[in-house]
Amino acid sequence: MKNSMCDGQSAISIRGLSKKFDQAEILRDIDLEVEAGKVTCLIGPSGSGKSTLLRCMAFLEEATSGLIKVNGQPLGFDQDESGVRRRLPAAEVRAVRSQIGMCFQQFNLWPHMTALDNVCEALKTVRKVPKAEAQAQGMKQLEKVGLQARAHHYPAQLSGGQQQRVAIARALALAPRIMLFDEPTSALDPELTGEVLKVMRDLAADGMTMVVVSHEIGFAASVGSKIVFLDQGRILLEGTPSSVFGKPRHPRLEQFLDTYLDRGAAMLV
Repeated sequence: MKNSMCDGQSAISIRGLSKKFDQAEILRDIDLEVEAGKVTCLIGPSGSGKSTLLRCMAFLEEATSGLIKVNGQPLGFDQDESGVRRRLPAAEVRAVRSQIGMCFQQFNLWPHMTALDNVCEALKTVRKVPKAEAQAQGMKQLEKVGLQARAHHYPAQLSGGQQQRVAIARALALAPRIMLFDEPTSALDPELTGEVLKVMRDLAADGMTMVVVSHEIGFAASVGSKIVFLDQGRILLEGTPSSVFGKPRHPRLEQFLDTYLDRGAAMLV
């Protein structure tokens, strides 16, 4: 089903975001627009702040300064007329966060629950959906990721790629308007990476708003609507794949890509 939001509208808007851990500044004055119904890919070297930025978008980390809006609603903090940043009530934060689903590097599935039960659990406990209805919704999501036949298998009986697809189905079950992916294939063997990327390609084709942190450069180049290259906590480059990856390239990006030629960079336009 296509995303109902109009192209060009910001699903996530970030202004002046910085993040410090003790005295270490991880993110520096980030401004970013994530367009609704599009795929924004965050790339860059390890330690550049990609995952921290993604976690700030989900409010799993609180930015030291700056503001984030999700579909026009402030996330975590707002600013009064005098420009003073103030924390929002927890109920407001939860309401905005409910629009966001997230998948991590590790699958974080409950080992004692089947794939279906893993997908259904939040529906039953958070949304208070009756069991039969939750299971029906859960099966729809497992079908979407191609795992309906594995619904009653436990995580230990699934491959890494299958476990990650269950984790995606679990996030989708709560009907988020935005999906965030933090290096979803980094824990997988190369032969299992493709099945997860296919699910993500299908979501993109359906118009899901996605922000993806990934070293899969070929995926970013072919599926991403916007490429954001971070270096040392700053956005160094952003734009369409053709504008960012097209030659001649920025020297720092060229240096970075030289490291990842074996991870799909040969597919670049």
